[in-house]
Amino acid sequence: MPYAACTELQKRVMAGVIAGDLPDTLLFVEHDPPVFSLGASFHDENLLLPVEEYRKLGFDVEPTERGGDVTFHGPDQLVAYPIFHLDLVGKDLHKWLRELEEAVIVALRDWSLEGYRFPPHTGVWVNGAKVCAIGIKVRKWVSMHGIALNVCNDLSPFDLIVPCGIKGYGVTSIERESGSSVTLADSRRAFTDAFREVFGISFEEQSREALLARLSDRGL
Repeated sequence: MPYAACTELQKRVMAGVIAGDLPDTLLFVEHDPPVFSLGASFHDENLLLPVEEYRKLGFDVEPTERGGDVTFHGPDQLVAYPIFHLDLVGKDLHKWLRELEEAVIVALRDWSLEGYRFPPHTGVWVNGAKVCAIGIKVRKWVSMHGIALNVCNDLSPFDLIVPCGIKGYGVTSIERESGSSVTLADSRRAFTDAFREVFGISFEEQSREALLARLSDRGL
């Protein structure tokens, strides 16, 4: 799904969650066309090319309200957007971010990978490289945006930016670090199980079509 269209979908879901018309919802998506998203703390120098050059190369460039700087999203990367009431973590933004990191760390154990935090930077790292970027936006104590976990995606687009504005460190993926073939379906299952474990919640799986129909039925 294109990044801008998915942002609008998130806002519709967020409105439903805030109004009590929808339960807390975890969205999974692949962004295509590939895109560089610019967070609320974006600095121009972290784009290494003019914006028009990125577009000529086939990349969208999208400003966004999430926290953080610039990062990349594309096919075969697992993007998860938990649109959740932060009552779940006592309305503690720092705890929410740390628990999102923890869910990724737990999921990585399925491939015998040791994920870890690297303060003061938000996200998850493996063997000295960043494997997962995290950025959120909160309104009325409901969170949107979320995590981008490199699974089996092409990592070369990260060479065209300073990922998350962090100089001197690279990015990696589950497939690269595990040395085995990994599918998005595998990573989605692992992350969903980890999310259940970390937050102590259960999910009812729903198709995109069913979600869109539910939003329309509620006038969202």
